[in-house]
Amino acid sequence: MKKKYILLLVFFIFNTYAYSASSGGSNDGSSIKINNFKKGSNLIKQAKKYEKKGKSEKAKKSFSKALKYLLLANKKNPNQPDTLNYLGFASRKIGNFENAEKYYLEGLSIEPNHFGINEYLGELYVNTGRLDKAKERLKVLQNCNCEEFKELNNAINSGSSKY
Repeated sequence: MKKKYILLLVFFIFNTYAYSASSGGSNDGSSIKINNFKKGSNLIKQAKKYEKKGKSEKAKKSFSKALKYLLLANKKNPNQPDTLNYLGFASRKIGNFENAEKYYLEGLSIEPNHFGINEYLGELYVNTGRLDKAKERLKVLQNCNCEEFKELNNAINSGSSKY
């Protein structure tokens, strides 16, 4: 029984030491860092939760903060459809429809069938009264059997977008 506890203690000490040595505050590049895309996407998820709770000011602040991280991610790794999708989404949520549309269109020029971009661009079109263009985005999604199709279809049929 004692051997088991000693082995467990040695294992715990070794793992604690190994972790602290590899993730410490050194400047040698070995520390674990969350990249800007991940930070931005986490802030978008947080902002969506705020929206659901009716905390629109907190949501808007989170979207603005997310936009800053996503711009850094896009600068370091340009032409990534997922980054452009979130850049468009965050821009749209803070009311900058012109930039949102630019990011979405840039993303579609790289990956024309990107489900998220097609949905969000369609929702932007619904929000700006361009239902004909929203329906074009819906056609792209019609065979995907995905949540994005359902969301955009609901937005078109209701005449507004909840996102």
